[in-house]
Amino acid sequence: MPDPLPATENANPLTRAIDRASTEEVLALINTEDAAVAGAVRREIPRIAKALEAIEKCWDGGGRLYYVGAGTSGRLGVLDAAECPPTFGTPAERVQALIAGGRDALLRAVEGAEDSPEQGRADLVGHGFRRGDALVGIAASGRTPYVLGAIEFAASLGAVTVGLSCSPGSVLEDSVRYPITPDVGPEVVAGSTRMKCGTAQKLVLNMLSTGLMIRTGCVLGNLMVNVQAKNAKLARRAERIVGEVTGCSLAEARSWLAKADYDVRLAILIRMGRMHRADAQQLLRSCGNNLRKALQTLPA
Repeated sequence: MPDPLPATENANPLTRAIDRASTEEVLALINTEDAAVAGAVRREIPRIAKALEAIEKCWDGGGRLYYVGAGTSGRLGVLDAAECPPTFGTPAERVQALIAGGRDALLRAVEGAEDSPEQGRADLVGHGFRRGDALVGIAASGRTPYVLGAIEFAASLGAVTVGLSCSPGSVLEDSVRYPITPDVGPEVVAGSTRMKCGTAQKLVLNMLSTGLMIRTGCVLGNLMVNVQAKNAKLARRAERIVGEVTGCSLAEARSWLAKADYDVRLAILIRMGRMHRADAQQLLRSCGNNLRKALQTLPA
C-alpha cells in the first residue's frame, strides 16, 4: 500500500477553475490564499518560542545554528543564513545553511539530490556539526530524505533539532524535539510549495534568526547596532543609528564612526563614555559584545 500523500500535495477546491479565470481573478485567488499564511504562522508562535529558546541556549554556549533543506526550502535557509553577517555582524560560520545538491542547487534544480538521507548526514558531518549546535530541518512535506538523514544524525548526537514543515503529522514533525508546523492548507497550484509553504517558511526563519539576534544583544531597541557598513547605504544607516542613540548630528556621527573604523557599537561607546577605542573594545568584550549591557556600566 503506497504511503499517504502529505498535506502539501492536496488539491485546493477553491482554485480548481483557476486556469479559466481572468488575470485579475487569478491574482485575487493567489492573494486570498496568501492572506491565510500569517495566521497559520501566528498559531505556531508557542512552538516557535520553545525552539528559539533552545537555539538561544546553544548559541550562548558557543554553538552554531544550522539550516538544512532541499529545493525551495533549502534556498530559503541559505537566504536567511546569508543575511545574518551583514545585518547582525555574526561571523559567517555561526549561522550556516546546507542545501541538497550544494551550490549548484541554488540556481537550478538538482534532480534526485533530495532523495539521499546519507548525503544529508554526510553534508552535516562535513561542515563540522557537533552536539552543542542546533539544527533546523526545513521540508514543506515533512518527509524529504536528505533533511531526515541530517536530523537523524543531529539527534543521535543529542543536539537540538527543530523541524519546519507545513504538513501536520509528518515524519519530520515526529523526528525532532521542536516541531514547527504552520498548516497553510493546499497550494493554489497543487504541490507548488514555493508558494504558501515557502512564504510560511520564510516568515518562521525570519522569526528564528531575528529573534535570536534580538535575544543575544545584536539589537539596541529596534536598531541594528551590529550592522556591517560594507557599502554606502549601510554606512549612511550606521551614521543615522549613531546619531539617534547618542543625540549627535550626522556629521558628528561620521566623526565618531571614523574613530571606530565604522563599528557602530564602538562609535556609540566612544561618544557616550568619552573613552578611547581600545577601552571601548575591552568594555564591549567584557559585556559579551552586548551594547546595552556595556552602556549600563557607564556613569549616569
